[in-house]
Amino acid sequence: MTDATAAPLVRLAVEGAVATLTLDSPHNRNALSSRLMAELEQGLAEAAKDPAVRAVVLAHTGKVFCAGADLSEATSGDPTAGPRRLVEILRAVVECPKPVVARVDGHARAGGLGLIGACDIAVAGPASTFAFTEVRLGLAPAVISLPLRPRLDPRAASRYYLTGETFDAAEAARIGLVTVAADDTAAALEPVLEALRQASPQGLAESKRLVAADVLRSFDQDGEDRVAQSALLFGSDEAREGMTAFLERRPPAWAR
Repeated sequence: MTDATAAPLVRLAVEGAVATLTLDSPHNRNALSSRLMAELEQGLAEAAKDPAVRAVVLAHTGKVFCAGADLSEATSGDPTAGPRRLVEILRAVVECPKPVVARVDGHARAGGLGLIGACDIAVAGPASTFAFTEVRLGLAPAVISLPLRPRLDPRAASRYYLTGETFDAAEAARIGLVTVAADDTAAALEPVLEALRQASPQGLAESKRLVAADVLRSFDQDGEDRVAQSALLFGSDEAREGMTAFLERRPPAWAR
């Protein structure tokens, strides 16, 4: 349950047959807290059942699209809860019968890349940067690999999973993380959204089933293994050190 009196962390607006879900949690850089994921799932469900909506745009406020997991939640409680919840929200994006389009005008890290990978189309602007930072925290991009590995160039995945290096929008497009890098994301999305407005609801839903088949197969085949892997890592001493060091803004013990 979410607090009805609190300002929403995900805002829903519908205009011109497009539902825009805006991540609006600046205090933690739009991190995937349990509340934000619940509101995002609710927004997706509302957009999915609205017959006037042809597409969903996933946008954000501030300079960060999504910073990944909320580490203040990840360091306590059941280690399987967070990974399992992330699987659910990523699958909700993939299974949404309406095309989901990411508009990225800021930084994305770790789980934020998984959110982009779950979208059908993604446009990234010049302010965007990306990094799989898990390796530097004693973790691995386990759950987010479910939507990403079917889409990413294998050699690029090897490099960026292992190094945690930061890369830009052009590189993100080259390796398959985003559809296109654009100087102006709004302008780049205009012809895409106009085309989606002309499509039939049935045509969109069935076409999306075709293009998402490999991604859903990844969830079906590897979902439980990735949850178990993530839970094991989050519960480890090394990950606790990595996440604590991150929250304390210091190098982890293993850094050289």
